Amino acid sequence: MKKTFLLLLAAAALGACQESMEDRCDREAKEFTRKNCPTMIADEIMMDSMAFERSTHTIHYYYKLTGNSDRADAYNKDEVKELLRKELKNTTAVQDYKDEGYSFEYSYRSAKDPNTVYFDVLLTKKDY
Repeated sequence: MKKTFLLLLAAAALGACQESMEDRCDREAKEFTRKNCPTMIADEIMMDSMAFERSTHTIHYYYKLTGNSDRADAYNKDEVKELLRKELKNTTAVQDYKDEGYSFEYSYRSAKDPNTVYFDVLLTKKDY
């Protein structure tokens, strides 16, 4: 009887430690931002932060464009979207989230004027 109780208690404790996919994603986004942001990911492109939007199951990446890239005509939006789509399709780092059908959004803002959004790309399950 005592052994059965201890086994049930251990099973309940292990079950309580399970983290939902939403909680995991939220935690990982906050940890990533705290540990890695801001950081330059390419010439004149800085990753500012990463967030998880629970209501839409969207992982949102925020970037700032600096230097010569900090202007509206610096990039072709269609080419950037296609590049991001291909990169997302081929990456395994977020495979668990892709398996759950999460969306991925990429926002590019001006470093000089953070209120200026040059472009925003939303990729959904149908894109990857």
